[in-house]
Amino acid sequence: MDFGLVLQTDPPASRVISLMKRAERNGFTYGWTFDSAVLWQEPFVIYSQILANTTKLTVGPMVTNPGTRTWEVTASTFATLNDMFGNRTVCGIGRGDSAMRVAGRAPNTLARISEAMKVIRALGSGQEADLGGTVIKFPWAKEDAQLPVWMAAYGPKALKMTGEEADGFILQLSDLYLTEYMVKAVKDAAVAAGRDPSEVKICVAAPAYVTEDDSPEALAHARDQCRWFGGMVGNHVADLVSKYGAHSAAVPEELTDYIKAREGYDYSHHGRSDNPDTAFVPDEIVDRFCIIGSAEKQIEKLSALRELGVDQFAVYDMHDAQEATIDAYGSKVIPAVNG
Repeated sequence: MDFGLVLQTDPPASRVISLMKRAERNGFTYGWTFDSAVLWQEPFVIYSQILANTTKLTVGPMVTNPGTRTWEVTASTFATLNDMFGNRTVCGIGRGDSAMRVAGRAPNTLARISEAMKVIRALGSGQEADLGGTVIKFPWAKEDAQLPVWMAAYGPKALKMTGEEADGFILQLSDLYLTEYMVKAVKDAAVAAGRDPSEVKICVAAPAYVTEDDSPEALAHARDQCRWFGGMVGNHVADLVSKYGAHSAAVPEELTDYIKAREGYDYSHHGRSDNPDTAFVPDEIVDRFCIIGSAEKQIEKLSALRELGVDQFAVYDMHDAQEATIDAYGSKVIPAVNG
């Protein structure tokens, strides 16, 4: 199993770079960041420095979207980084929850994501792409240029499209039941589209908090540090409930039930452990959606995820134990899972 580190690009950028270097030293192979231009600093500028200060780390956004950047510019940025540092980038893409809403716009449609994925992947891989009637190609792209495009998804239509079109699937929660359910939906869609399902990489991304022991006090603190994640996922779930209803065969109630007490969401606290809008998230959801507890508990859940076909676990490292989590994964968790 591959391991990734997910960070927000809060200033100073030097700290983001330092944590990514630390992650690589500890056996992580992917470095991801949020991409929301108003809330955080520009990630692609920082990617250049991460790549320059690491040797093997693959970097990319979790996730960008097709609405805040023109597609040829997105592709050119990835292709330039790959030309400078080798094929060491991956394009994670989604609807653009925070990036679009903070700028006063609605998240992108699946049709727009589909079109964008085709264009960005083709141009980033040195091939031709049709931009609404104008066919273009980067004349400077190398013949061996490659740009995989991984899609973030929750709903049935998005899961189906991921299996049909994406190079990878990003699932932002680590609940075992929902992971099994959604991985199956993606793989079945790949098979129905005539694809080899093993070609679609599966990445589960969620907060991990490694505690010294599994005492009630330690677990309570870890839950409070990771509760923000249930609120972030709740934004996507609320969209699904709005579209399909709270009780729909299209969306499992294991995903939708917990947002009944959700009242509102202030994006100024998005993805932060002190987010006051996530009090509605119960401990049970934190335990299911995140990985908290001792190293042994981490290993147990990660091994179960791997059995479900997960190729990568990406650690959301937004809490008060960033370095400690990276180091614990490097010294205990990663060697045990991959031993």
